[in-house]
Amino acid sequence: MPCAKTMQLNSIRLKVIMAFIAGTLLSVVLIVLVVGLAMRSNVLARMDLSDMARDLATKVYFDRGGKPHIETDDHPAIRWAFDSLGREIAYRVVDRAGNVALLSDAGARFWPDGLLPRGAGPERFDFERDGVMFFAATEPVAANGKTWYLQVGVSNRMMSLLHRVAMPLVGSGIALFTLVLLVAFGLCTWITLRYTLRPLQDVSTSAAGISLYSMHARLRTDAVPTEIAPLVGSFNRVLERLEQAYRVQQEFLGNAAHELKTPLAMIRAQVELGVDGEDDRAALLKDVAYMSRQVQQLLLLAEASEATNYDFGTVRVREAADEAVGYLQRMAEAARVELAVSAQDDALAWRADRGALFTLLKNLLENAIEHAPAGSIVSVEIAADTLCVRDQGPGVDAAQLALLFERFWRGPHRRDHGAGLGLSICHEVARAHGWRLTAERAEPGLRFCLTTAP
Repeated sequence: MPCAKTMQLNSIRLKVIMAFIAGTLLSVVLIVLVVGLAMRSNVLARMDLSDMARDLATKVYFDRGGKPHIETDDHPAIRWAFDSLGREIAYRVVDRAGNVALLSDAGARFWPDGLLPRGAGPERFDFERDGVMFFAATEPVAANGKTWYLQVGVSNRMMSLLHRVAMPLVGSGIALFTLVLLVAFGLCTWITLRYTLRPLQDVSTSAAGISLYSMHARLRTDAVPTEIAPLVGSFNRVLERLEQAYRVQQEFLGNAAHELKTPLAMIRAQVELGVDGEDDRAALLKDVAYMSRQVQQLLLLAEASEATNYDFGTVRVREAADEAVGYLQRMAEAARVELAVSAQDDALAWRADRGALFTLLKNLLENAIEHAPAGSIVSVEIAADTLCVRDQGPGVDAAQLALLFERFWRGPHRRDHGAGLGLSICHEVARAHGWRLTAERAEPGLRFCLTTAP
């Protein structure tokens, strides 16, 4: 049950719906706050008055004698307000000097003395009369080459009354708008998300059906939303890598079983027949040693393939090479091969796992010693970002270069009967470090180069 609740809370559909509801409610709260602040600062009253003055200015006309008039027949409510509420609202038309050309029914007593237009454009101002605050607005009117000014004034108490009556209606409108927005857009959002996320459910069902017996299957991306398609594509690429790794692993296990089957059969046959004499005993020990080497190489390959087994640090390359050469010195002497190490900088250091680097160098040197002719030199050359191991043996054909790092592949001209895993281990170690290991013909011999630079 807790897991199901967690999945529901982590639902994209639920998150989008909650974000929509939260955004709607936040918008409504912000609108209410802005309206409330505007009313407290009388901004709305002044804006309404400016709109009224601008509207009345368009209705001012002049007769042939140049006398201004205001046509309010199409706005009976405005005419009633100016005719009946003379103590609260009034208008007049004046010139720049303050000479009155037109007055509403409130008369001249409504306006304080000396109240002249202060500029050539629209303006807002306040004045007080009989202890009552009035808001006023001026709107210029041009006629017959002269500029007149329409001034409209209204009391603060009247605007407050109008807003008090209007605000419940505004509040009801906001509430109704919010309800409609939540229901209509919420339903549309729900339906859209349902149809949008349905392909993801199909992809999830398809992914759940993929097993070891159907790793060739891939998820469809044609019906998936564009934003999710890259994720599905990446998942398909992961499946391809897993399928390839699984195929390689199965092939590896088959090859390992095949390689171990022969020495085990021979050991069993010798045990059943009995061990008579030193020759039989030596053959039995040889098969046991071969199988032990196979198992050891398999363990090293498995360890090299797992990145978590590495402990990276700063390693001096010359020291690691000298350590590998010293370890294989006896083998080289038995094959009458000389080992030589040269470095441009003895203090050169790489970031690597010391044990893994030693294993890589040891395997490369072992491979070189096994193919090098007697009396020849196997050289290790160390540069800034490369390390090369070269022998002077017969080498391999150009067509076989690509097979050198294949598991269980054995080249000709080798002196032992190894598992064919040494170079594969080197390749896995290089890959885990982000290095590149290549092989090339050296004429004579073969050169393996390890490059740290990408």
